Amino acid sequence: MSTKDAVAVLAGAIIVASLVSTAKTPQAATAASPLGNITGTLPGLAPIISKSDKAEARGIIKRLRTKGFGPNTGYARTRFGDNWADSATGVPYARNGCRTRDDLLARDGRNVKFRKGSDCEVVSMELTDPYTGRVIHWRKKNADEVQVDHVVPLNYSWRMGAPRWPMSKRVDFANDPLNLLPVYGRANEQKRASGPASWLPPRRGIRCAYVTRFAQVALKYDVPVRPADKKIMLAQCR
Repeated sequence: MSTKDAVAVLAGAIIVASLVSTAKTPQAATAASPLGNITGTLPGLAPIISKSDKAEARGIIKRLRTKGFGPNTGYARTRFGDNWADSATGVPYARNGCRTRDDLLARDGRNVKFRKGSDCEVVSMELTDPYTGRVIHWRKKNADEVQVDHVVPLNYSWRMGAPRWPMSKRVDFANDPLNLLPVYGRANEQKRASGPASWLPPRRGIRCAYVTRFAQVALKYDVPVRPADKKIMLAQCR
């Protein structure tokens, strides 16, 4: 492990410890680069701009295994656990008493407000959508305006080998903050279960960061990607 990686891991460990205890304290979220956010506990998704950072991102992407899609037989959202239930065991925020969606809204939102009497249920916030750059003044009555995207979609992982995973790994994958970004709902709906060859964020400046985050998740869970996806991912970080 390089000195840079060791520092990142140590910083990540400190961040996890801090956020597990204070995740529900409203704070001004500042988007983090995926290169310095290996735990997924820092908010948002900041662009990767410098030549050296883009080279580092390409190095991450090059490590990905490739294969074609397998069958979609048997896929259902419930194969990854109940929707946003606090039932994961091996990821940050696990078993903290709050639904995963609320954990992510609190992580990425600004001016976060909770339901009276709760330190979990987010009822309003401001979010800068990483995919479009849109600033969203969100209220829970318009819940779908902000959706939490699985960067590597659940259905994508299913077609790449998740049926063979133990249930605990699928639940962790579905609730891992590294794989989750609150985004503008319409952008998430347009993405659906697409890989990078079929869908990229409309905001071009964020695309290298997005595919880097996609690669980080895929490597963590040993998810191969389609050859076409890997090619497109590398092209975003030139």
